[in-house]
Amino acid sequence: MKAALLFVVVYFLRCEGAVIVKTTSDAVNNRPIIGVLSQEQSMYLHTKYPEENYTSYIASSYVKDVEASGARVVPIMIGKDRSYYQELMQKINGVLMPGGATYFNQSDGFADAGQHILDIAKELNDAGDYFPIFGTCLGFELLIILESGRGDPENRIRCYSYDNLPLNFTEDFRSSKMFKNAPEDVINLLKNEDVTVNAHQFCIVDENLKSHNLTEHWRVTSHSDDLYGVTFIASVEHTRYPFYGVQFHPEKSAFEWKLNKHYPSSAEAIKANRYFMDFFVNECRKSFHTFENAAEENQYVIYNYEPHFTGVLGSAYHQCYLFEPRGTVKG
Repeated sequence: MKAALLFVVVYFLRCEGAVIVKTTSDAVNNRPIIGVLSQEQSMYLHTKYPEENYTSYIASSYVKDVEASGARVVPIMIGKDRSYYQELMQKINGVLMPGGATYFNQSDGFADAGQHILDIAKELNDAGDYFPIFGTCLGFELLIILESGRGDPENRIRCYSYDNLPLNFTEDFRSSKMFKNAPEDVINLLKNEDVTVNAHQFCIVDENLKSHNLTEHWRVTSHSDDLYGVTFIASVEHTRYPFYGVQFHPEKSAFEWKLNKHYPSSAEAIKANRYFMDFFVNECRKSFHTFENAAEENQYVIYNYEPHFTGVLGSAYHQCYLFEPRGTVKG
């Protein structure tokens, strides 16, 4: 018998409710839908919408960033049980854990939802069902803290970085999943120009990985330095799973406009930052989860919500999606 190449191609063929799965390695999902995890409503925005008393929010810049790379967004709510996340993750093709300013020790919040998502994503990948995660700033820190066991004290340190910075790549970064196919001009911009937006007062350093025996599973690909010379991890990826994290904010260059933040918005800065979500969406194209039909998709996508112009109210976010109003809380 002549040798033949084996292709693992996934086609979804629905006929009267049945799902027939065939499997080719060069198949691509060109209709990816990515879940973006919401987080607890900020105290500042709560003061602007006291009667609605929203449960959670997503900054619109994350949604726009995903959409600009050719994917749609489904908001993921906090405060749900595991079955909610389990069911939803069978329909979407990846999860973005965004940045923000919430605590990890609040019950039924961002961290608890992140724990469910990380655990389920590992189960999916272990079963051969490709499912990526990308963490930005707080979302990246959450991934490492979850991997550390959520102990007290949290496995991160105080640092101070509110500057636009270059990336100091590790010697072997070109062999990483995230950067092996990055265009040379993008790498040169990231390496030599102040194009990554940093806005954090906590960070993960190499010692955080070493102290919790995470270096075997999490590979550092770049660092940056904070205002006081602390060298923190700027980008990282899991060695086994398609999980990625960056401490900086790729979404802000093109989609946040607060004047006093001085985000880099040159064509070069936008090009360099665009790379990260393009990379992640391409990772999500390797997932073949689907909704039952277009009608079900329409029930979940973020188009069911209208963004609020929160920038005019003084928020650092130009627009926000606000979810699950609880009404005025009476004392």
